[in-house]
Amino acid sequence: MSEIRIPGGVTRRSFLCTAAAATLAHATMGRAQAAIAKSGRTLAYVGTYTGKAGNGEGIYLVEMNRSTGELTQPRLVARTPNPSWLTPHPTGKFLYAVNEVADYRGNSGSVSAFSIGQNGELHAINTVSSEGAEPAHLSIDATGNFAFVANYGGGSIAVLPIAADGSLGAAVDVHRDHGSEGSTTATNAPAGSFAISGHDAPHAHMILAAPDNRFVLATDLGQDRIYVYRFDAATGKLTAAAKPYVSLPSGDGPRHLAFHPNGRWVFSIQEEASTVARFDYEAATGRLEARETISALPDGFAGTNFASEILVAPNGKFLYAGNRLHDSIAVFAIGGNGVLSRVGECATLGDYPGQFRIAPGGRFLFACNKRSDCITGFRIDAGSGMPTPTGQYTGVGSPASIAFVG
Repeated sequence: MSEIRIPGGVTRRSFLCTAAAATLAHATMGRAQAAIAKSGRTLAYVGTYTGKAGNGEGIYLVEMNRSTGELTQPRLVARTPNPSWLTPHPTGKFLYAVNEVADYRGNSGSVSAFSIGQNGELHAINTVSSEGAEPAHLSIDATGNFAFVANYGGGSIAVLPIAADGSLGAAVDVHRDHGSEGSTTATNAPAGSFAISGHDAPHAHMILAAPDNRFVLATDLGQDRIYVYRFDAATGKLTAAAKPYVSLPSGDGPRHLAFHPNGRWVFSIQEEASTVARFDYEAATGRLEARETISALPDGFAGTNFASEILVAPNGKFLYAGNRLHDSIAVFAIGGNGVLSRVGECATLGDYPGQFRIAPGGRFLFACNKRSDCITGFRIDAGSGMPTPTGQYTGVGSPASIAFVG
C-alpha cells in the first residue's frame, strides 16, 4: 500500500484521480469493516506531531484486539503535517485531521479529509483552510454535515460543510475572539506552579456540539471563557446564545470539555490551574451554570503541571482527567447529582500525556505520551473505574491523538 502525501494544491487531473480512488474505497469499505469487526479487531488511527514539531510522519493505523486490548504495530497510512487531532465521521466512512500549522496558503492552518478504504488505508480527498492558525481540535455535528474546528493560534472557530463524498468545503461561518485575556498566573494554580503559558492572546482550544445538536460550546483558553452558540443544522451558522459565555477564574485556562451522557452536566478541564469544573447545562437555552471546581492533582501537590484531556466514561459513572508533567490520569466517581469524588490516579507510564481515549466497549483506555514516543494501554476496572496497565507500550513518534473507528 502506498502512503498518501497531501499536496498544497491539486490539478484537475489529480483531483479526478483522487475522487475516483475515494469512490472505489467507499465501495469496498463496508465489506472491509465487516470483515474487521468479525475478526474481533477495532481500527484506530494515531495522529502525530511531525517535522520540527515532533518525531512522527503523519497518521498511523493500529488495530486493537477487543479481548485483550493489544494494539498492532503502527503502520503509516498518510503523510500530512502535524495531524494533531483526528475525528472520524459518524458513519465511520471518513476521517478528518487538523493540520496544526500556520503557513497553509499564507497564515492559516488546515483540515484534511480522508476516506477509509479496504483494510483501513486512507485515501486523501481534499484539504481546506481552517480559517485560523494552528488548529487544535475538530468535531462533527450529529447530522454529519458540518465539521467544527478551533484554531489555537488564530483565536477563531470555523464551521466547514461536509459533502456526501466526505469532502470538506470552505467555511460557512467563522468567529474570532478579541481581547479580554486573563492573567498570566492562574487563580487556582498549585503552589509553586510556573504554568503561565496561554494568556498572551485569545486561544480557541476546543469546540463541540451539545448532545441534541442545538448548541455548540467552544473554549478559549486565553480568555478563560466557554462560549455558547446556537447552531443552525441546516446552514451551519452559529449565533450567540442568550448567555453567550461563562467565565472561569482568571488565568485558569479552560482547555477541553466533556458532556455527561445524560446531557445535563458539562465538565471542563483548566490547563494552567489543573482543575476540573462542573456546570449544569440547560438544553433549552444552552445556559451553563457553575456548580463546583476541584483539583485534578493529588492532595498536597506542589509545582508545575499542565492539565490536558477530560473524558466521561460511556456508562456515565466516572470522569477521567489528564495531567502533563505529573504524567497521570485522575479518576473521579460521578454521583447521582453530578458531584465528583476522587477515586485515585494512575501514572501514564510515559512522558507528557496529551490526549487519551476510551476504546469502544469501555474496557480499555489508551494514553498518547508525546515526549516518550509511545501509547500506553490500560484495562478499566468496571467497579472502581480505575485504569490498570496492560503492560503494552506501542511505539510511535510524538503521538498526539488516537481515534477509534468501529
